[in-house]
This record gives sequence, C-alpha cells and structure tokens, in this order.
Amino acid sequence: MIAFSAHFDGKVIVPEHAVDLPRDRPFVVHIETPGSADLAGESAPGHALQWLADNAVDDDLPSDLSAEHDHYLYGTPKRG
Repeated sequence: MIAFSAHFDGKVIVPEHAVDLPRDRPFVVHIETPGSADLAGESAPGHALQWLADNAVDDDLPSDLSAEHDHYLYGTPKRG
C-alpha cells in the first residue's frame, strides 16, 4: 500500500509531493482525514466490531454452523 498526503482542489485530488506511481493505471483510493489516521490504530477493533453489529442479519442459520462449517461449505460429512 502506498500512502501520501494530498488535498482536494474541488475537482481532483492533488498530492502534496511527487508520487512515483504508474501512469494510466486504475487505483482504489481510500480517503482519511489527518486526525483519523492517528486514531485508526487504537480504535480499529472497535470499528470492526461496530461494523459487524451494524451489518448483522438473522438468516435462520443452522445452530451448528461454527462447528460444522466444512459440512455446510464443502459438503463433507458432519462430525457430530
């Protein structure tokens, strides 16, 4: 992953310094404000857990899914 400081001029994202990237190639860009990068290391697990809680669904999954995941994913015989 490559990280660099930049600003948005209203139309494009402009790096603060020269960036050595291949030309005419697509990239995925993640945007963070400067303060969020400092907090990301400490609170990332909390964010992940919050995301899981926010996106949890009740799909009537089998109660033995965690113990028998190979059976449900790959069709192997149940262990129990």
